[in-house]
Amino acid sequence: MFRGKMASVGKKLIRRRMVDLSSEDTHFARCLSTLDLIALGVGSTLGAGVYVLAGEVAKDMAGPSIVLCFLVAALSSVLAGLCYAEFGARVPKTGSAYLYSYVTVGEIWAFTTGWNLILSYVIGTASVARAWSAAFDNIIGNHISTFFMNKTTLHLPGVLAERPDFFALILIGLLTALLAFGVSESALVNKIFTAVNLMVLGFVIIAGFVKGDIKNWQLSAEDYVNLSLSSGSTHIRKKAFGSGGFVPFGLEGILTGAATCFYAFVGFDCIATTGEEARNPQRSIPIGIIVSLLICFVAYFGVSAALTLMVPYFLLNKESPLPEAFKAVGWEPARYAVAVGSLCALSTSLLGSMFPMPRVFYAMAKDGLLFKFLSSINSRTKTPVSATITSGLLAAVMAFLLDLKDLVDLMSIGTLLAYSLVAVCVLILRYQFGQLNSPKTMELLELKGNEEERVIMNPTVTATSAQQKETLSLGTLFNPPTDTPTTLSGRIVYICVSVIAALITVICVVLTLKVNALKDASVGWITALVLLLVALLIPTIIVWRQPQSDTRLNFKVPFLPLLPILSIFVNILLMVQLSPGTWIRFAIWMAVGFIIYFGYGIRNSVEGKSMEEPCATVGKSLHHPGLDLSPGAAAV
Repeated sequence: MFRGKMASVGKKLIRRRMVDLSSEDTHFARCLSTLDLIALGVGSTLGAGVYVLAGEVAKDMAGPSIVLCFLVAALSSVLAGLCYAEFGARVPKTGSAYLYSYVTVGEIWAFTTGWNLILSYVIGTASVARAWSAAFDNIIGNHISTFFMNKTTLHLPGVLAERPDFFALILIGLLTALLAFGVSESALVNKIFTAVNLMVLGFVIIAGFVKGDIKNWQLSAEDYVNLSLSSGSTHIRKKAFGSGGFVPFGLEGILTGAATCFYAFVGFDCIATTGEEARNPQRSIPIGIIVSLLICFVAYFGVSAALTLMVPYFLLNKESPLPEAFKAVGWEPARYAVAVGSLCALSTSLLGSMFPMPRVFYAMAKDGLLFKFLSSINSRTKTPVSATITSGLLAAVMAFLLDLKDLVDLMSIGTLLAYSLVAVCVLILRYQFGQLNSPKTMELLELKGNEEERVIMNPTVTATSAQQKETLSLGTLFNPPTDTPTTLSGRIVYICVSVIAALITVICVVLTLKVNALKDASVGWITALVLLLVALLIPTIIVWRQPQSDTRLNFKVPFLPLLPILSIFVNILLMVQLSPGTWIRFAIWMAVGFIIYFGYGIRNSVEGKSMEEPCATVGKSLHHPGLDLSPGAAAV
């Protein structure tokens, strides 16, 4: 009895959503062009970090080699971007990583992903709103903070902020109204602010190359002493200089800087939530993701190069590197252009955080995993108004009252977990038999349709009889008998990918916790690491040998299975680096989520209810006036 109940619950946790791609009907307004998606991705990714992050990483971690940090970080981000691009072409529906997880690895993973995406977007919105408020306050001489500091005090270290931020509250309220009013209006505002931001960054890059000096990439110890004394520094610290030259802090500095710079590329995934609002999502989403990442890389690379050419890296001001750099080269009025650019960047970053949040709420509510009222679409504006207002209120309250410094790392967990799961999903789905067929049509055809119809709707059914005779053997693992995926080869890939993910997690934990032992050439830990890598190689080869689906898509991730596995490794390694306190907060957030899921979602899941429909409804006569033979109707 108990075992039966547990098995029933287990099946509910791993049930997967079937997506009907034979219809493009949507309640949203399909009004976003490829340019809109590129602007959304650039605006969301290229936030105020470009005006601050370059100075911090160049001074403390990498020196002039910060340009290599951004190159490594961009390559790591592109791995995740390619996986998102394939799924955008494969499943052009609202929901981003949440939906991709749901159709591939099951409901519990989908809920975990969606719940963490919501957390990432809420904290991101609240923290950017506070940064916008602080930047504006700084421009006008700190009058706002001075006024409220004397009038209101709420400070509770680690929980409540020093003062309530009324300006951030109003800002989120205005943006919520804009998003509720319509997506095309929001896209227009985003394009204007993104264009201004890119023009300012273009000016910074050109000015930096004009006023820069290549000698600042070739500094010696003597230059360091002379420049430090001439700048008024009273003490000289060898640590701040490193070894000089282009790579003053060595390979370790480049890798540490790249890990920090990786987060500068977070944000492009908001493009993946526009599946039902883009005019041609299967083409626009892959192009939008790849092009926006390329533009962001060029901007980060150019700004960091210009900055380190204008000012020696050890003299950079971490708080406001660009205004101080222009002051050092005698172009002090340029600080006003930088101030305008930073406000525009913060505005687009805020919109980029807020835009996808209600769409994830909507997708989860529509599937029954969150409360139903969040899935309503306004008939006039074609936007999820209830979800937009709810997410706006949540972000506004956090921005108004809470101290967000300790919560910002939680954004990283949500984003990196989503990146990892999307890579896992691409890896699994490419090797599956049948893929994501229209569920009702395929179920009816299996029961009632003749063999010819079944082959038309799903060409892989020709291998059905062969599959029934297939048995697992060593030869099947390394030398599959067919060139097309089968049920058995799909299961082999599922198991191997699960093993790969577990081994990568163990390897990342060893690399993080035992890094000193590995540096000291500890024989025991090096042997353990080599054995783990060999163990990882075996399932990777097995996956590589399995037949891939030949379904035609507008974009496919190249070099499977290597690129998704590399993406999973990078993401998990960065997750393991986060502090224990961050993981404790993550556990609390997940506990709240699982209370909602097991209390409401598991019983109200639309997918669960459709699975529980009596078979009698399936047994009704099949009526299909005309079979849709397009690739979208047959398989994803």
